[in-house]
Amino acid sequence: MLSWDEFDQVDGADAAVASHTTAQIADMNIDKLDQVGGAAAVEARAIAADDSAAVARAKAALDQLDIAEGLAELEGASARVAVDEKRMINCRADLNQLVPFKYDWAWQKYLDGCANHWMPQEVNMNADIALWKSSDGLTDDERRIVMRNLGFFSTADSLVANNLVLAVYRLITNPECRQYILRQAFEEAIHTHAYQYCIESLGMDEGAIFNMYHEIPSVAKKAAWGLKYTRSISDPTFNTGTVETDKELLRNLIAYYCVLEGIFFYCGFTQILSMGRRNKMTGVAEQFQYILRDESMHLNFGIDVINQIKIENPHLWDAAMKDEATQMILEGTQLEIEYARDTMPRGVLGMNAAMMEDYLKFIANRRLTQIGLKEEYPGTTNPFPWMSEIMDLKKEKNFFETRVIEYQTGGALSWD
Repeated sequence: MLSWDEFDQVDGADAAVASHTTAQIADMNIDKLDQVGGAAAVEARAIAADDSAAVARAKAALDQLDIAEGLAELEGASARVAVDEKRMINCRADLNQLVPFKYDWAWQKYLDGCANHWMPQEVNMNADIALWKSSDGLTDDERRIVMRNLGFFSTADSLVANNLVLAVYRLITNPECRQYILRQAFEEAIHTHAYQYCIESLGMDEGAIFNMYHEIPSVAKKAAWGLKYTRSISDPTFNTGTVETDKELLRNLIAYYCVLEGIFFYCGFTQILSMGRRNKMTGVAEQFQYILRDESMHLNFGIDVINQIKIENPHLWDAAMKDEATQMILEGTQLEIEYARDTMPRGVLGMNAAMMEDYLKFIANRRLTQIGLKEEYPGTTNPFPWMSEIMDLKKEKNFFETRVIEYQTGGALSWD
């Protein structure tokens, strides 16, 4: 066997031939190189005397490969793509041709998501563990809040990830948006990892926490509400292309981006982050802070996708669809209000269920107007303005003062 030092040591005759061949290739233009390269590739397929039977079978099998097969799945891969051909759904342009971009905002969100990368193990949980194990560290109300929220979120991000991977990614036909969806799916995995890391660190009953979405009514209702919008589009045989199926996808996007990530997360995030502001469970709160910032970008991406589908398919956004979207957001708001009342039946952490209800109505108005619908709770204001500060990376660098973990380009980002 040759060592790397011996690799270039060939005898004089071989060196002369190699030099002559190199000189010939150097004189070729691009078209000639294509011809020579193609011929060389074909020659490599020839079965050699020293090929094993398995290698010979592999080469022979490839002789039968028809490169035209599967072009339908590649959405017309034989043609170059013009920007105007790209669409959010039902696009026949090549899904594998990332550029030229049509939606620069989608690519920018992908880059911002990559710059925001973090991992759960980076957060020090020692103070949380000591506080959780202390007999007088937290009140019963505070412990209830921590357990309820870890129970809901440990499942919720898995539901979102499954929806993205099994349904939405396949049905969105724009490659730069698909690139962001891949990043989002990975972030959902990090979030599920973060909840597991908190649960394990605190020594909680993992079976009880991870099964809350089966056993606790206020948690189960939220999970069940989201899942009903996944059933049809997660069927591998489901395809868009008709008014009804296109509307079904739009319903799913509204359910998951505007409600599940846009409303269902906000009560729990506010509760946990309020604990962090009081120097309690700062490790859990720090992880929730990073997750909330990720989710804010997910939400903004989803809103942009929904609005782009409306622009490109105005016939979908009829009076019936507008009314249905409004009802979905109002149903989600009501479920989150009930969750707030269940998780804090009495005042705790400087807030109570009535204040949380006002906040959720404020959030609901925001979601409605973001997709072009009218407010349903006029005059509602935000009782927790500090939540906006936590989501604004330009204002908050190390909110909980635990240790410095800065995002790479955090100062350049803005959030919902």
